[in-house]
Amino acid sequence: SDLVGILMTVLLPPQSDEAMLEELMHGTLKAAAELGIEVLGGHTEVTDAVTKPVISATVIGKTRNRKMVCTGGAEVGQDVIMTKWAGLEGTAIIAHEHEDVLAQRIDKALLEEAKDMKGYLSVGTESRIAMEHGATAMHDATEGGILGAVWELAECSGKGVQVLADNIPIKEVTKAVCKEAGIEPLLLISSGTMIISAFDGVELVKKLEEAGIEAAVIGRITESGKTILEQGKERVLEQPKSDALYQVKL
Repeated sequence: SDLVGILMTVLLPPQSDEAMLEELMHGTLKAAAELGIEVLGGHTEVTDAVTKPVISATVIGKTRNRKMVCTGGAEVGQDVIMTKWAGLEGTAIIAHEHEDVLAQRIDKALLEEAKDMKGYLSVGTESRIAMEHGATAMHDATEGGILGAVWELAECSGKGVQVLADNIPIKEVTKAVCKEAGIEPLLLISSGTMIISAFDGVELVKKLEEAGIEAAVIGRITESGKTILEQGKERVLEQPKSDALYQVKL
């Protein structure tokens, strides 16, 4: 498939200044240039309807021969593969928003690593590798984190899933930040992490790692029922509620 361009609606709170918008658009144009797409237009507004900057984006693309991989294409017997680490974006958000408090509680190098995790939010490369491998379903782990994304992939596909929680990669920095914040990292927004359903997940992990992308097999698609196995104990994988980001206690 080929990306064409992006349309953006940018809503800024009343206390925003021109420098904030300039920084935001600089980042947007830089990312667009890296992807070879245009910012086609949109709308910018200062409004008291928001307390933080809110961006709604529509990305326009075209497919060749209508070959698309969506969230609802998982098949029984496939492996569930995830890229990178649980709580990726959430770790970066918490580190930036609560830097002053965390600086007093965790090692300075860990805090800098947490802030730098915002550099891993693109899923373009892993998407291409997964498609070439023959993946039939993909879903990025946004609201609800890793467990939320796996639940949604199974639900949209009309299938079950068994999640192997002990296989889910979590960076030590994320564990440290989440411990201080009093939240569960597997339920923390993880943009930059792709959840993939494919046969021969071990081979796909190998291909991803050869491209410099960490990955792991974290479960299997089943006929029905959604469960999570953690340290030998099995429980029901619940439908995702609000993201752990909203329960931060700092």
